[in-house]
Amino acid sequence: MLFPALIFCAGLWGFLFPATAGQITPYTSILLGVIMFGMGLTLTVPDFKIVITHPLPILIGVAAQYLIMPSLAVFVVWVLQLPAEVAVGVILVGCAPGGTASNVVAYLAKADVALSVTMTSVSTIIAPIVTPLLTAWLAGRYMPVDGAAMAISVAQMVLAPVIGGFAVRFLFPKFVNYLLPALPWLSTAVIAIVVAGVVAPSHEVVRTAGVLVFAAVALHNILGFSIGYAFAKLCRTSNRAARTVSIEVGMQNSGLAATLATQYFPGTAAALPGGIFSIWHNLSGALLALIFRRLAEHEEGASCEIAAA
Repeated sequence: MLFPALIFCAGLWGFLFPATAGQITPYTSILLGVIMFGMGLTLTVPDFKIVITHPLPILIGVAAQYLIMPSLAVFVVWVLQLPAEVAVGVILVGCAPGGTASNVVAYLAKADVALSVTMTSVSTIIAPIVTPLLTAWLAGRYMPVDGAAMAISVAQMVLAPVIGGFAVRFLFPKFVNYLLPALPWLSTAVIAIVVAGVVAPSHEVVRTAGVLVFAAVALHNILGFSIGYAFAKLCRTSNRAARTVSIEVGMQNSGLAATLATQYFPGTAAALPGGIFSIWHNLSGALLALIFRRLAEHEEGASCEIAAA
């Protein structure tokens, strides 16, 4: 529970002390690159072999990622009749790739961690193409979106650091293995700093429209978890894979969404949904991990009883 607690405290810092936390805002894209570089350091060649040897669960998960969450974003915007600026932010979150925190939640939930890591990696790698296209299509009706420029930004902030991290891991495996235990803590700290930098410029909007934005974020996230699980079961995946898909679909790279919103829609509330999503999905993810873990333990116990009989 330490991870969501730190994220919550960072969001509180950005809200209560916007003058100090706001000094971080111009550097959020750089900090996001640091997070993505750390993700690249965790990748190995066998992770990508899974794509070839077991492609179906990955294809199901990535398809669900980019079909369900963007569609749900449009649905939430329509149901809650969100203002244009907030609507763009919600859609940006929906069009983002899977979040790195999903891998930690998958581990805690006794889901398939290898599948989770691979799904996050694949959705991240194709994000420079898919995220801007979906955002321009779905959010363009609310505010002008420069899809081509956004594609370049996503490649710079996400793809290049991930590839760089993977290359360093490939070239210097012993050195990186020595650093691996510290990477989750480093990523947590940087994610928390990004959240503070994103929330700070929108602190006045939080005061006036915070409840509405929070409702949109919570609804989007919970529906993502639920429909992601149902979609995976409909595709006849195992319970363990379904839990993994649920987590991957519901947990977005909201830091990327918030950073893109800050860069392309400055001075608006578009970054606010991403900032709140960063806080909320870590809290809800921790709770979901507890539920899924108990389900997994129940399944394991039932299997043992069948085997004993």
